[in-house]
Amino acid sequence: MIRRAQVAGQFYPGEAQALKQALLKLVPVTQKQDQALGIVAPHAGYIYSGKVAAECFAQVKLTDSVILIGPNHTGLGAQFSIACEGAWEMPLGNVAIDSPLAKSILNKSKYLGEDLQAQLYEHSLEVQLPFLQFFLPEVKIVPIVVSEASFQVYDEIGQAIAESIKEKKSHCLIVASSDMTHYEPQERAEEKDHLAIEAILSLDGKELLSRIKKLNISMCGYAAVIVMLSAALRLGAKAARLIKYQTSGESSGDYSSVVGYAGIVVK
Repeated sequence: MIRRAQVAGQFYPGEAQALKQALLKLVPVTQKQDQALGIVAPHAGYIYSGKVAAECFAQVKLTDSVILIGPNHTGLGAQFSIACEGAWEMPLGNVAIDSPLAKSILNKSKYLGEDLQAQLYEHSLEVQLPFLQFFLPEVKIVPIVVSEASFQVYDEIGQAIAESIKEKKSHCLIVASSDMTHYEPQERAEEKDHLAIEAILSLDGKELLSRIKKLNISMCGYAAVIVMLSAALRLGAKAARLIKYQTSGESSGDYSSVVGYAGIVVK
């Protein structure tokens, strides 16, 4: 099955040439690409979060296959969704799914289900694809969408991902797609986001979940980040680094109600 682009022309340019030009403007000229286990990248419109995402992707060496994990904004489909067949149609060309890797992850997790409905209109994974294609045009993906659950559920999915990567015997980058605090004043958003980022930099998914709940942090992709951290730790993660943080206020000029964006690399 071919999954059609849903937010081309809205979150990012819908024509190939215009998209290439936009990416060239966003991606820094100086790039230091090191091997990484995972990253956290935002998924808003490129005018707001594109610079954060571009600078984060510019820091890592892309792998032939990338596991993309994002939140379910639509509420459609399975609670924990993985796609194992087909490709995603994008302005820069189709992106194929790594079927063997996806099926391996599916078979190892009792929570993931093969489901397309949850991914059909989900933008959080789609907006990452042009960055992947910019750095590695022939990249393959494993798309995963996760919803609200317990830490144990996230940890189990992370374990399934890590075991499948180990069996693959080749490095595989895991991208957790998430924006940070939504629609709060700049100062309050920065305070909450600092606490969430602090937990991520400590590689502590359980603490991140605790802070999300306790402080009511409206970080939409926290589940994806926890899954990524659980997998990365099993693959030998030792440290994480904040690449860039900013809010929508820097683009809109409105600091009374902002959305936060963070780019983080886990090694």
